[in-house]
Amino acid sequence: MSELLAKLANCIEFGKINKAAPYPPQLKGEDGADEITQQALETGIKAQQILTDGLMVGMEKVGVKFRENKVFVPQVLMSAKAMSTAMIHLKPYFLSGEVKQKGTFIIGTVEGDLHDIGKNLVSMMVEGNGWKVVDLGTDVKAEQFVAAIKENENAVVGLSALLTTTMVNMEKITKAVKEAVPGAKVAVGGAPVTDDFRKRIGADAYSADPQGLVEYLNATL
Repeated sequence: MSELLAKLANCIEFGKINKAAPYPPQLKGEDGADEITQQALETGIKAQQILTDGLMVGMEKVGVKFRENKVFVPQVLMSAKAMSTAMIHLKPYFLSGEVKQKGTFIIGTVEGDLHDIGKNLVSMMVEGNGWKVVDLGTDVKAEQFVAAIKENENAVVGLSALLTTTMVNMEKITKAVKEAVPGAKVAVGGAPVTDDFRKRIGADAYSADPQGLVEYLNATL
């Protein structure tokens, strides 16, 4: 059992999607996240354990490597793709309630900004760490964030921006969310964003990398 889950974590860490995938070279011809997740379910390993002891372990390792500049965006995207492939097998267990998610994270790139690579990376890392993700997309207005948090009680809101011209909209959105749902937690991130800016606009958390956000979310539980 533990050997299968260790193999799965390895597939996630190195981005091995399935047996046919040529990447990474050191795992060529071996089973990937797709096959190993299926095997784990067939041998009776619970979906919750596959998520916790397989997928989350692999995603945490790649998240820490990314923070330390040991891997870069393409590698993280391959890991995320491997995780998404594995998650397809686990989705029925989420829907049935057998697998419990930690909480809900709402994310969007703020009004006026169409950049989504950073947002997508964060979404994948957060989902891979056991959270339900509600991705509102790009160019998201304050009222859309407010509607989403009203639909998802106790969710944490994440605001992303890549441009200095659009990061100013984070303040308006943060205020709107907190007025609509007092006590709501708002996290901000993106290339031009700093912790000083986060304090100035009244948001609750800032991280320079996805793993830092995951650690903040886990600390809110």
